[in-house]
Amino acid sequence: MSRLLQRLAVLLAAVGVAGAASVAHAADPVKRLRIQVLPYYQAPHHPDDPPLIAVAPRLDKLLASTRADDIKRARDEIERDPARITPMTMMVLAIRLYDVGLRDDAVFWFYVAKHRYYLLTRVADMKSPQLSSVTGAMNAFVRLAGPTINGYAFCDIEQQRKIALTAAEWSARHPYEALLLPEVPGLFGDRQENYQKGLTDLLASVKRERDYLAVPANAERLKALRAQNDADARFCWKP
Repeated sequence: MSRLLQRLAVLLAAVGVAGAASVAHAADPVKRLRIQVLPYYQAPHHPDDPPLIAVAPRLDKLLASTRADDIKRARDEIERDPARITPMTMMVLAIRLYDVGLRDDAVFWFYVAKHRYYLLTRVADMKSPQLSSVTGAMNAFVRLAGPTINGYAFCDIEQQRKIALTAAEWSARHPYEALLLPEVPGLFGDRQENYQKGLTDLLASVKRERDYLAVPANAERLKALRAQNDADARFCWKP
């Protein structure tokens, strides 16, 4: 497979095109994320009810609110003091931002959550008993929330490229302090060096994707495949 086709395959997986029609009727707009990742998140059965959330005691009540202003307050609190915020908390923030219609913010925090988890895997021993559940939860969040959030993100490819860059730059400026705590089991080698290597690889990966989508032919291929699956009807609805 050529590099172009490999990159396109990755992007298609990210935007949830392949097999997405089996999840919902092709023309149905996806306005809320009805997913469950226990023990961290359980969407309500009725859209007017609050979800069940257990990610951070000081933020859980705000994140579970059905009011957009409360979700914004949770976002702002995380932004003010992000050093010890877990990737699971950031994932739940992304979901709740999507649910209240703040979809560009949802994309940003979804990407930041993925970055934080990726850097965690480059420093911490994720096979240790203390961290094994984190891997399962993050994989579930990406698998269940990713198709919808990325489905919206790629409604506007230029906007997606901007958000991807902004999220990567934010992650570089705000390291996860837990990575350097001695009680967190680490991989072989110096933690700081492992972190810097991981960050370098992360930034390079974001650049490759942005460069790929900057090529008009690649962007048009992605748009054509989205059109085949009614992705715009499902994810690009207007408030």
